[in-house]
Amino acid sequence: MTDPVRPVLQARGITKFFPGAIALADVDLALHPGEVHALLGENGAGKSTLIKCLTGAYPRDGGTLELDGAEVAPGSTQESQALGIGTVYQEVNLLPNLTVAENLFLGRQPRRFGLISRRRMAAAATELLQGYGLDIDVREPLSHYSVAVQQVIAIARAVEMSGRVLILDEPTASLDRDEVELVFSVVRKLKARGLAIVFITHFLDQVFAICDRATVLRNGHVVGTRDLSETGPRDIVHLMLGRQLESEVRERHGGQGGEVLAEIDGLGRRGMIEPFSMQIREGEVIGLAGLLGAGRTETASLLFGAVHADQGRIRLRGRDLKLKGPRDAVAARFALCPEDRKTDGIIGDLSVRENIILALQARQGWARPVPRARAEEIARGYVRALDIRAASLDMPIRLLSGGNQQKALLARWLATEPELLILDEPTRGIDVGAHAEIIQLIESLRERGMSLVVASSEMEELVAYSTRVIVLRDRVQVAELAGDRITAENIVRAITDEDREVA
Repeated sequence: MTDPVRPVLQARGITKFFPGAIALADVDLALHPGEVHALLGENGAGKSTLIKCLTGAYPRDGGTLELDGAEVAPGSTQESQALGIGTVYQEVNLLPNLTVAENLFLGRQPRRFGLISRRRMAAAATELLQGYGLDIDVREPLSHYSVAVQQVIAIARAVEMSGRVLILDEPTASLDRDEVELVFSVVRKLKARGLAIVFITHFLDQVFAICDRATVLRNGHVVGTRDLSETGPRDIVHLMLGRQLESEVRERHGGQGGEVLAEIDGLGRRGMIEPFSMQIREGEVIGLAGLLGAGRTETASLLFGAVHADQGRIRLRGRDLKLKGPRDAVAARFALCPEDRKTDGIIGDLSVRENIILALQARQGWARPVPRARAEEIARGYVRALDIRAASLDMPIRLLSGGNQQKALLARWLATEPELLILDEPTRGIDVGAHAEIIQLIESLRERGMSLVVASSEMEELVAYSTRVIVLRDRVQVAELAGDRITAENIVRAITDEDREVA
């Protein structure tokens, strides 16, 4: 019998290292029977890494796990399932070509005289799903049903295979309101049965609708656990984005910057982000603030032409600019350092030198290769200027630490001498020293007259270096703050819609 006071699953001091970075640092998490526990944080906060450590997908570098008071050490997801820990991901990990019944009982089909009994399997599947509020034909292929129904089927399978702890990783990300309620009804049933449920989402309203407690991760650390009946969205947003650090907030930049570089008028893409407008002046930093999913990355991608806008226009120094893709943006002297440097930025097997000159070579054209001596001179200059720690310019860039990879990516674009530099999460996943250096670089580039647009989940950073901050919520621009109005409090109020006057 599970002790209702003792946690079902207790994680203590979970630590995980990756090359050049600490992914998790001494993380504690307690999951109680009959509770829905939200695990929150921006991209890169450590949520996925923690889940993989809990379920045996990643080996832990430190810390312990206890299940009902007994220490456990699952070495794989199969072992964690056998112990009672099941996981359901946003992308349903089932087989769409098989029937619902086959998916539910895959690997444990009921048999009669040594053969699979499809009649017994269908009857058992029907009875099982009726307990979850689903009355469907289990003999139909899984692909016959909506994503929401498939999510419920995945939950049912995970619970029947595990049945102690259920981890739901972004289960409602692609669902509409009615489909979300279907999943929530199942979660409430499982909660009443005494399961401990972890709920990962970036929809704050859903957290308060279904969860009892929330633990917030930031840069691999637990920054707080809250009873949601005793707190509100503002406190959770403060934990996720960081509190204003008075020692880091310098005197606000005066004036409005230099000449207007670009005018954005009603730029948007249907189904992705609502039309937005802004002016970008020389020598200013425009911060893009908002929670995960608010539209920061989408805004950056539209400005660079990485995503094609289907409405609105951009005027560069008074002339219309047609962005059919990144090639046009580079020609216009725009630059973008993407959010995921490993996937969308660096080319891991190319050398440090080759990565640094890549954008310059692309702008010049592959028919006119940059001479080796010139490439060496450019790369060596930026390695020195940005203090990129590399044993050799010829070494593969994947061997550098995260902070040095990020600085090399910045060097790539600075080598093109851009007029507009767009940075998407420039300080994510890097060590403290590199973090401070990149913040200093942003300030230095602004002082030299460069225009910057910086999308960041680090609220205190935006407060410290932005001349203006645009706040996004649900992929809509909801506020623009300037001067003394750029405060952590005003950003949070705009994000949580607690003060419509802030815009």
